[in-house]
Amino acid sequence: MKKIALHWQILAALILSVLFGYFFTEQVEYVTWMGDLFLRALQMIIAPLIFASIVSGVLGLGSAQNLGRMSAKTFGYYLATSLIAAVIGLTVVNIFKPGVGADLGLTADAVEMEAGASTFGDTLMNIIPTNIFQALAETDMLSIIFFAILFGFFATKIASRYKEPLEKGFNGIFEVMMRITMFIIRFAPLGIFGIVSGIVAEQAHDLVNIFSRMGVYMLAVILALLFHSFVILPLLLKYLGRVNPRLHIKAMSVPLLTAFTTSSSSATLPLAMEAVEQKSGVSKKVTSFVLPLGATVNMNGTALYECVSVLFIAQAYGIDLSLIQQVIVVMTALLASIGAAGIPMAGLVVITIILSVLGLPLEGVGLILAVERILDMFRTAVNVWSDTCGAVIIAKSEGEELKV
Repeated sequence: MKKIALHWQILAALILSVLFGYFFTEQVEYVTWMGDLFLRALQMIIAPLIFASIVSGVLGLGSAQNLGRMSAKTFGYYLATSLIAAVIGLTVVNIFKPGVGADLGLTADAVEMEAGASTFGDTLMNIIPTNIFQALAETDMLSIIFFAILFGFFATKIASRYKEPLEKGFNGIFEVMMRITMFIIRFAPLGIFGIVSGIVAEQAHDLVNIFSRMGVYMLAVILALLFHSFVILPLLLKYLGRVNPRLHIKAMSVPLLTAFTTSSSSATLPLAMEAVEQKSGVSKKVTSFVLPLGATVNMNGTALYECVSVLFIAQAYGIDLSLIQQVIVVMTALLASIGAAGIPMAGLVVITIILSVLGLPLEGVGLILAVERILDMFRTAVNVWSDTCGAVIIAKSEGEELKV
């Protein structure tokens, strides 16, 4: 009997979980543990995988010139695509105007956002860890990436008798972490069933009411995300990367479905790295450098969502933002997204920062809380999709032969 492909298993689990969560809300507590266990397993391997992959990737680049070239390409791509996404978000929200006449009776109490107090300056300062072991324990992505690049760079400067065993050692650790990742992937359908069942059960009692009141806002966000995902990024893949977008998205089916259901780009990182390397044919050198950075600093979907949400809140309160204020929204969204955690609902923290900068009421966050988790799934998938597109485009620019 032919084995069913993993992405079809995940898709079937997604459909079944929606039905189960909606019709058996009382029984959902018996399956949600599978989702918690799956997420914990993915989170378990993030820190060692990122550290080992970046060190081995930098060692593979060989020189400061190569590292500088790769860094420039990576950050250039991430900045450009995030800016395009933010502009698309602004355009769509100005066309649809979902906040005009919105029912403010839907507002909920604004949640406390401790991280919302962090400024962009604080984010830059915290990149340098005071204790790398604490950063690894707390999965502080920016600090881990910074130290790993630093470690890998200076490892290229030492004598070859020390450098070679070090490189082999980190390559070995990376291979072990990828084997563990492959093992965890096998349980993705069960984990996704547990996660989505719980999410649907939480909203089941009020789904119709939520969709009727917030339908235009949700439609604006989703249409903008779809346009960026299925028009802008494929065009970049085709004309900048000279690859087949259809083949690449097919190769990315497992990490994209996982990103959609878990709403965590960090938790999806191991799956994305495995798929980009094994199915799209990108070298470990590029994959291990570009994707961990992308999971931290490249938030196309989040930047787009923040722009739409902030303007929606302003429209709902009858506040007309000028062109200059909308430019401030875009720039603040780009800068704040860099330090946003790759976890569910991290986008809300960034929205509170933007509202504070513009002097808009923080209580406006309560307007979007009801649908935040649903939209989080869409924007996380876009974040991960953009990361993988970046890896392919940069690999092509380095002269690599790919499978797509």
